[in-house]
Amino acid sequence: MDKENNISFEEAMVQLEKIVGKLEEGDVPLEKAITYYQEGMKLSKVCSDKLSNVQEKMTQIMNEQGELESFEVQEEE
Repeated sequence: MDKENNISFEEAMVQLEKIVGKLEEGDVPLEKAITYYQEGMKLSKVCSDKLSNVQEKMTQIMNEQGELESFEVQEEE
């Protein structure tokens, strides 16, 4: 698991896309498909954790006085 945490978001996404591609082919034995699925879930969590970390960092921005202020993303309705 430590290995997955040390890779970049982009590397994790590439690996995840490869796993999805292999699973979509459909010629994967059941045991191998389960292994791929487990690896994919670990990579998915790594990506999610990295995105959450970035989101936390981006919720504060500098205002004109150099003070930190909370920043909320407004979703379109």
